[in-house]
Amino acid sequence: MPDAAKNALRIAIAVCWVFLLAGITIPLAAENPSCSAQNSASCLSLVKSAVAKEVAANNDSTKHMFRSRKQTPQGSQTRLYVETREAMAGMTIAYNDKPLSPEEMRGEEDRLAGIANSSEQLKHKHAQEQENTEHTLRIVKALPEAFLYEYGGEEEGTAGFGRPGVKLVRLNFRPNPSYQPPSHIEDVLVGMEGVVVIDPAEHRIAKIDGTLFKEVSFGWGILGHLDKGGHFLVQQCDAGNDSWEVSRMSLNFTGKILVFKKLSINTDEVFSDFHRVPSSITFAQGVEMLKTEEVKLVQNHPGGTAKAENSSH
Repeated sequence: MPDAAKNALRIAIAVCWVFLLAGITIPLAAENPSCSAQNSASCLSLVKSAVAKEVAANNDSTKHMFRSRKQTPQGSQTRLYVETREAMAGMTIAYNDKPLSPEEMRGEEDRLAGIANSSEQLKHKHAQEQENTEHTLRIVKALPEAFLYEYGGEEEGTAGFGRPGVKLVRLNFRPNPSYQPPSHIEDVLVGMEGVVVIDPAEHRIAKIDGTLFKEVSFGWGILGHLDKGGHFLVQQCDAGNDSWEVSRMSLNFTGKILVFKKLSINTDEVFSDFHRVPSSITFAQGVEMLKTEEVKLVQNHPGGTAKAENSSH
């Protein structure tokens, strides 16, 4: 895909990775007044403290192995991931819930071995991940200023959504008319409205659900636009040991890139089975962990690969 097309896609996708960031810190208030319909100022304060906590949490060196199942109109793909100190290692283990053939699995192992044995490829992969993080950082920094927030009630956390049984605060958001995007990366925010759900005790974001209520141009209209009706959803859950992880990401966008090339993103990905791995793990060590985990899954599910649990929230 051309670089310009990749950059355009990142503008849509960046909104969905508001939890996977590092680099800024915003002081948390010692206490937040109760967010309610009568106290909109405290709702904004809750948003600011939650954004700050999310960003600060990503300076933590805690790393996990986990599983994902991505559903698209073309079918499903199941992958194993492990976070390493060098880059994220990922291995496809099933298509449409059927394990890969021996030939396909060898292809996956050869691909990962090629990355692990190439300092150039590892450096390139790390640089790409850092670039995505930097783009997303701009979105996160804009959240408190880009939107107006109103109290929308409460929701109860479940497995894969916040903390099970915990009361979460629901805030409705809409664009702040006085907000001026500082760059084309933040342009998408001016046409978005939706809901953010926050754990008020932990100051963590459990869900962001947003919809484009109008067509949004990016790159000053030169790169393209996203159509009205585009939708994204991101959920996060408590993965244990004071660590939260993204548990679901849904993207549904259409539009155009470079005026004439159609853009269509329609995916729903669920993340599950989080467990910690050593923070000092290398990419090569992560690959070996993936291989071991893949063998366990095949042994436990000889006829197919277990699906990740999907949350309805």
